[in-house]
Amino acid sequence: MDLRLPGSRWLRSRRPRRALAAAAAVVVLAGAGTWTAVASDEVPAVHRADRVMAVGDGVRIDTSYFTAGPDGRRPAVLLGHGFGGSKDDVRQQAEDLARDGYAVLTWSARGFGKSTGQIGLNDPEGEVADVSRLIDWLAERPEVRLDEDGDPRVGMAGGSYGGAIALLTAGHDGRVDAIAPAITYFDLADALFPGGVFKKLWAGIFVNSGGGCEELEPALCRMYERVAESGVPDAEARRLLEERSPSAVADRIDVPTLLVQGQSDSLFPLGQADAAAKAIRANGAPVDVDWIAGGHDGGEMETDRVRQRVGAWFDRYLKGDESADTGPAFRVTRTGGVDSTDGRALLRGASADTYPGLGDGGRSVPLTGREQSFANPAGAGPPAVSALPGLGGSGGLSQLSSLGVGISLDFPGQYARFVSAPVTRDLRITGSPTVTVHVESTSEDAVLFGKVYDVGPDGRQQVLPSQLVAPVRVEDARSGQDVTLTLPAVDHEVRQGHRLSLVLASTDLGYASPAAPATYTVSLKSDLTVPTAPGVDTAATPLPTWVVWLPAAGAAVAVLLLLTGRRRTTAPAPDPALADVPLVITGLSKRYARSSDRYAVRDLSFRVGKGQVLGLLGPNGAGKTTTLRMLMGLIKPDGGEIRVFGHAIRPGAPVLSRVGAFVEGAGFLPHLSGRENLELYWKATGRPPEDAHLDEALEIAGLGDALARAVRTYSQGMRQRLAIAQAMLGLPDLLILDEPTNGLDPPQIREMREVMIRYAAAGRTVIVSSHLLAEVEQSCTHLVVMDRGRLVQAGPVHEIVGSGDTLLVGTVTPVDEPLAEKISALPGIASAVRTDEGLLVRLDAGGTAPRLVAELVRLEVPVASVGPHRRLEDAFLTLIGGSA
Repeated sequence: MDLRLPGSRWLRSRRPRRALAAAAAVVVLAGAGTWTAVASDEVPAVHRADRVMAVGDGVRIDTSYFTAGPDGRRPAVLLGHGFGGSKDDVRQQAEDLARDGYAVLTWSARGFGKSTGQIGLNDPEGEVADVSRLIDWLAERPEVRLDEDGDPRVGMAGGSYGGAIALLTAGHDGRVDAIAPAITYFDLADALFPGGVFKKLWAGIFVNSGGGCEELEPALCRMYERVAESGVPDAEARRLLEERSPSAVADRIDVPTLLVQGQSDSLFPLGQADAAAKAIRANGAPVDVDWIAGGHDGGEMETDRVRQRVGAWFDRYLKGDESADTGPAFRVTRTGGVDSTDGRALLRGASADTYPGLGDGGRSVPLTGREQSFANPAGAGPPAVSALPGLGGSGGLSQLSSLGVGISLDFPGQYARFVSAPVTRDLRITGSPTVTVHVESTSEDAVLFGKVYDVGPDGRQQVLPSQLVAPVRVEDARSGQDVTLTLPAVDHEVRQGHRLSLVLASTDLGYASPAAPATYTVSLKSDLTVPTAPGVDTAATPLPTWVVWLPAAGAAVAVLLLLTGRRRTTAPAPDPALADVPLVITGLSKRYARSSDRYAVRDLSFRVGKGQVLGLLGPNGAGKTTTLRMLMGLIKPDGGEIRVFGHAIRPGAPVLSRVGAFVEGAGFLPHLSGRENLELYWKATGRPPEDAHLDEALEIAGLGDALARAVRTYSQGMRQRLAIAQAMLGLPDLLILDEPTNGLDPPQIREMREVMIRYAAAGRTVIVSSHLLAEVEQSCTHLVVMDRGRLVQAGPVHEIVGSGDTLLVGTVTPVDEPLAEKISALPGIASAVRTDEGLLVRLDAGGTAPRLVAELVRLEVPVASVGPHRRLEDAFLTLIGGSA
């Protein structure tokens, strides 16, 4: 029987699960422990001890131990990292938990970071045993609270690979008291072989991010190579992955569990958390479920909110704080479109007092469609496209579906489609739709990919929620089989007037399909049943959000191209006189909110000519980003006009096909070459291959032989140039680059400068927003300087830098602020700004250098030199009045 005693410790009947912990003692290698104080503005300071621990069989595990605050015993937390990462990835969270009163231990799993050993995919005799030995070590620490000798009060958290080890350790070692795994798997065999179909792209990414097959345990390497070659998972492969999965110890995970799972995740979809929740709840333990907006496919990871919730979870179940608010039993983050005032995705929280599962509140939606036959092409190509594994990061492509943008591709003759009538009222799908179909094949087995599209009223706008598909292998299909498909779990609102479309395709980019040609015939056997989770209520006001850029990286171009063909707007007629002018902005204004008198951009006007590299400069809050968003058609101005080659810009304006954009660093498939990544990206746009001008873009980017290498071997500079090449596909006449040199070292910055100059040399135009003033000075031909939403100055770089009305006054000693203010108030002086060298003084119409020197001498300013300024930085500071 489970009891909660004072202190809120969750007590369980102790099963004999400590064999792993007792198998071998942890040996701390001599000289490996080093205490350091973590620099921080907060109190108390965090102390970190780095140790390498020998865990047997020659394996050494690299660890860091974090504590803070006064002496005394406290609960401990183990933090695991994701696959391909190391302990350094969770350092910030470890420091935060230490400040909150926990002793925190992080480690690099076998084969990662500085730890040795081969990767066992959380093998119970390998990685799980290692964690039990780390718990042994915690039990000996004087800072750690004990429940009994050898049994520390300990919780575990982590994402992906680190989340799975938390679940597994809770099932194998009875000393674990609470866990908070995130975006992870419950059954790895089901995750990589869903419906009996091999998830080949994600499996390849998995292996490559671990360093290659040779870094895995031999049995795992042989299994992967066998399945990758055949394309068919066998019984031995399933057994090997199942025994390393939390599902293998499902009946023994009986601790309070917070499950955080990603909606934007084709690797570990929501069904994995659902299976874990059911199993752990059946053991009598408290379970809360949180569906975040992001996941392995990108989107918003809600890091701050999730960490706060994990902290509250441990406060409740490790510290015993009865007042800790652990949140609702179920929470889902919903994306409610785009805020028209700033172009950001609106995130709202919806919650319920109980977890509804994936089938609550089923509603029947009739589908229509005759029996249909379609082909599985020879070699399973070309494959349909749903998710693009690896294109993650903030604002991943799968997140676009919640914003009404689709990237999916289905090839004619390779799918069957069944369509509903328009829904008569808004329909919120929360969970996994189901449908029964009859399948026949000219081959023994058939592989199908089921997906449900949200189709707009005009029939052209088609969105695949979260870019998810459900694969299924139908055995003995030659004689015909009735198959009930459980489609991907999503949280998606279908608007009134939209239709649902069930598509059954024969191929998908992310999965292995039979190479032999075959013909499939399918027919409906039931209506589509969609879960509505009626007990889940959406919050009335938006929660704090962490921006999902729309679009992300090179996906900006894809979105614009998609919108071009799918949305029609009423726009003013083109201006023939501006047909050859890349950009003209006239009287542009944008308020922060419709009823606000505060402006992000106000009365902005400037023109950009062909062949120019224009630098857009301004301090934080100057309105640069808002201007770029309006220029790309992502948000509408409140006043004024933007014309590109004479055409007024509106969302979806056809002229946007002549605009390329690089907004953030793009995500690429690490196991594919640079060229393959770009070809795949262009295919996703749906435009003809000959329109890509791939070779020209690559020549400008200057990647050379590196194009044939896997992207995982690229340096940061090479990845950045590949991202620029992606934005240049189609050779857009106007290229927009937002901070293209972020994260680059000086040689890489120089290379990026050359890329921009080469691109503009052919008569095209580049607009670059950057905070590196010296770099802008060398790479740009023209400048637009903004401050507080207004234009300060525009013109050629040499005119702005060489402006004769600004003087650099060198002083023997620094000038204090009151004296600088006195100088600013002098007749003939427009402004005086303190610099490291002295003063940067801008003269007004009546000011002269001799008069300035006389006034400085009168004020006893220790003048050492006076001369005209020649740096963009100086000019910039002068123009904005020091507001940067």
